[in-house]
Amino acid sequence: MSDVTAPAILPVSSPGLFDRAIRRITTAWRDMAAGVARDEDDSIAAQMRACLAGRGGEVSARNRAAKLAQTYLTLDAAGRTEFLRTLAGFDSDPEAVGVAYEAVRAAADRAARATAKAELRRVLEPPRLRLLTQFTTIPDGVKFLVDLNAFMLTARRGGKPDAMLAALGSDLRSLLASWFDVGFLELRRIDWSSSAALLEKLVGYEAVHEIRSWRDLKNRLDSDRRCYAFFHPRMPDEPLIFVEVALVNGLAGSVQKLLDQKAPVLDPKTTDTAIFYSISNCQRGLAGISFGNFLIKRVVDVLSAEFRGIKTFATLSPIPGFRRWLDARLGESDGNLLSEEESSALRTAAPADLPAASDGRAALMAILARRAWSRDPVMLRAVEPVLIRLCARYLLAESRGKRALDPVAHFHLSNGARVERVNMLADTSDKGFKESASLMVNYLYDPAKIESYHEEYAGEGRRNASTIVRKLSRGSN
Repeated sequence: MSDVTAPAILPVSSPGLFDRAIRRITTAWRDMAAGVARDEDDSIAAQMRACLAGRGGEVSARNRAAKLAQTYLTLDAAGRTEFLRTLAGFDSDPEAVGVAYEAVRAAADRAARATAKAELRRVLEPPRLRLLTQFTTIPDGVKFLVDLNAFMLTARRGGKPDAMLAALGSDLRSLLASWFDVGFLELRRIDWSSSAALLEKLVGYEAVHEIRSWRDLKNRLDSDRRCYAFFHPRMPDEPLIFVEVALVNGLAGSVQKLLDQKAPVLDPKTTDTAIFYSISNCQRGLAGISFGNFLIKRVVDVLSAEFRGIKTFATLSPIPGFRRWLDARLGESDGNLLSEEESSALRTAAPADLPAASDGRAALMAILARRAWSRDPVMLRAVEPVLIRLCARYLLAESRGKRALDPVAHFHLSNGARVERVNMLADTSDKGFKESASLMVNYLYDPAKIESYHEEYAGEGRRNASTIVRKLSRGSN
């Protein structure tokens, strides 16, 4: 399961779907914009001033907002950045703020001070907030703002620091956070009977385990599978985040077996375990607004009510930072990373056609450099206990401040899960070997302990784990 807050997750919908959506939106906006009288000054700044002036009635205001949105979509990347800078320039009036602030300081009593504070709050609100809010009145306006924020995040990440764009980003993020509060979201199941457009979006947004074909997708939506997503009332056809679940017996230890299209379909009523194996954010513009923890808990409640036999709720999750951490440690002169017994076994198992490894670290590096190690019984027997032990240490002991170093571990631990089991050869794809040397981890969600585990991790940085994983993480080197 991928970390829904990690910057690495940048799903992109399929070009065909995106193009069709843009054509539909721009057609509607063009029709609305046609009702706006053309002024001599038709610059972006002039259009923004016209929107703020609010001449005419509600229909006129919506048409002007549609015209401004349409103008934005016609621009290239540089033009859109300038559009945002122009929008950011509609800031609070510093003179009005100064007068209001002095009025607060000069207030003679509580009543006068309350009135002065209210006026200060009013003048502090920048006009650009009203402009942003006007976009919500047009068709797909909320989606437009989400995508606008996605572009702004990308532009700010790749460009020089810009205080005005940062202020605009803060304003927009606050608006989106209030509009996309979890209390406003709807949980819906996606199945094979869902619309073709929604299924196509599912394929495009999947960010953990690529959906390779319609047959693959159908397999993931079969009777012993579930897929749930959060939707917003103003974006009813756009999933915000979705989770894929497999109903099985016992903990799953291989994603390839879990997604095997030839595997027999189980009767979900006979299963005892729900495995969350993929969770993907769908909207870049909502980065930083967390839905994943609420989604998992809601799905646990739904599945518990539907299937009384399911008692175990767990994930089969990637460990995206493990190989990077391991390679860095193997490159250091750390004599305590491996025990003498481990080093001896690794040197013995190292490929015969390579120069004799000077120590266990060099031997392990040589073995992992060869993809065939996972199919060689001798190398696998030497490597497996070492990788599992070091992975347990990585998950439970390696830190960035109080939080787990691995982003997916941080996500699940902060949601109240515990590290249950580390699985060898769990992801034998190229990505699995590259990121985690084929390892994956089961995080267990115990409904009775989710809240206490969450509080322990959030407050003290305590990482709960099964007895065996915890012993491995403390293993003697």
